[in-house]
Amino acid sequence: MKHAMLATLLLSAAAAQATDTPKFDPQRLSQDVKVLSSDEFEGRGPNTAGEVKTVDYLIEQFKAAGMKPGGDLVKGQRSWTQEVPLGRFEIQGPVTLTLNDAKGSQPFLQGEQMAVRAAMNGAKRVDFDKAPLVFVGYGVTAPERKWDDFKGLDLKGKLAVVLINDPDFETGEGDFGGKAMTYYGRWTYKYEEMARRGALGTIIVHETAPASYGWATVKNSNTNTMYDIVRKQPAKAHAPMEAWIQRDVVVDLFKRAGLDFEAAKKQAQTRGFKPLPLTGLSLSAHYAVDTQVIKSKNVAALLPGSERPQQTVIYSGHWDHLGVGLPDAKGDKIYNGAVDNATGIAALLELARVYGKLPAPKRSVVFLAVTAEEKGLLGSEYYGAYPLYPLELTAGVINMDALSPQGPARNFTISGSAKLELIDQTIEKAKRWNMAYTPDPKPEAGHFFRSDHFSMAKRGVPAFSIGSGQDWIDGGLAAGKAAEEAYNTNNYHQPSDEWSAQWPFTGMARDLELLYTVGRDLADSKDWPNWGAGSEFRPIRDRSASKRK
Repeated sequence: MKHAMLATLLLSAAAAQATDTPKFDPQRLSQDVKVLSSDEFEGRGPNTAGEVKTVDYLIEQFKAAGMKPGGDLVKGQRSWTQEVPLGRFEIQGPVTLTLNDAKGSQPFLQGEQMAVRAAMNGAKRVDFDKAPLVFVGYGVTAPERKWDDFKGLDLKGKLAVVLINDPDFETGEGDFGGKAMTYYGRWTYKYEEMARRGALGTIIVHETAPASYGWATVKNSNTNTMYDIVRKQPAKAHAPMEAWIQRDVVVDLFKRAGLDFEAAKKQAQTRGFKPLPLTGLSLSAHYAVDTQVIKSKNVAALLPGSERPQQTVIYSGHWDHLGVGLPDAKGDKIYNGAVDNATGIAALLELARVYGKLPAPKRSVVFLAVTAEEKGLLGSEYYGAYPLYPLELTAGVINMDALSPQGPARNFTISGSAKLELIDQTIEKAKRWNMAYTPDPKPEAGHFFRSDHFSMAKRGVPAFSIGSGQDWIDGGLAAGKAAEEAYNTNNYHQPSDEWSAQWPFTGMARDLELLYTVGRDLADSKDWPNWGAGSEFRPIRDRSASKRK
């Protein structure tokens, strides 16, 4: 009885503390998700009729909320959108891959021994013969950790064979966060670093545990049509060849070169590692690439700040989903994307409505709905490369992706395990609602690098993606976990991710009170939250500190 009375008192105290926070309407959240994920919107694919309907709906709702256009400058006036040109890259015809050694040559099959991506460096063809292979360990250059896997190696004309994840993934101890993946462990970093160093190609060794997915995922994700933002110098971001290779194939290659793969990998987990040429081996590759440019749009709404309008706080979420695709067993081919991510966009619209009814904060608030997240975070990546508002004057980014439409939980989480003062502030404020923070249970999977906040984070801007809690007030942890597992198995990236009249949206409405409070307090303050000590993003942020004085 005493425990029950104490729980009641704590809930009452939390409710009293939160009374000054504006309320959010579950019915409006439900209605926005219902509209955006309806068949009429055709799965919200970029560069489709579904995009046109989605963008029109968002602009209409932002206007009704009292927001101002926050997008591209057109004749000196802000528009509602930021145009996002996207490169579309597709391999045309056969991929010819040939391994060469002293005994002769051996063909590699696309999707079997290797998974080769369509070139995104602007070339119409990839053609090279007998390029040398060199093992570069984890392919990391991390000055703040006194780590350099290259030791002066010139990669021009060479194919870099590189391990996935971080040097301390397997031991759980070291300079890279233990089991938690850092940016250096993510495959995107590997490709970018080798391109910066002028490599002819990057070949990532696939191993299921450190990658966090099997070869089927690698094959399906890398042998289809690829997308990227249109870059001024694409060769600086993409080597001519980008590929993955099966672990067992690499073990055999090392053996042919007189090396032991496991011994080399152990050496790569130390600072003293030096690159290892795969002596006597080379690779030839020949394939054509069709390159096109399509256009999509980010939608940006602005609430100008009352005192420091040049400083911004951003709420973001991606409006796109998979569009129309292969039919499921029922013949449904519209990938509606109700949870992923009509929920995040509904939250964005509802936040704008609440902000619009209240006095403007001192800093400006931007409500940013980005495109092409499902193509590789490309809408947010474009914003990061060509920001509408200076990144050095952006105080923080709160991203919302695939929120729960169910009832309230006792906790919340984020994607990944970043050390960030903005997260610390969110954890502290959540106590007003008796909400606890639950760390990402699988930080080694690299979820931090797989949502739109990351496009800002890697440029130094304090940013995170909020995640709904699993410890439901009605049903506890068992109910929350079961619901998430059922969604991931039965609905995620499937046509069945559809709106349900049974969803109460009361949990999201409650969570938005927290996100409003975090963003509003930041928008009214003069504070500049930073990354934690030792974060790979802190040095980037610190370099622009003089602009925030």
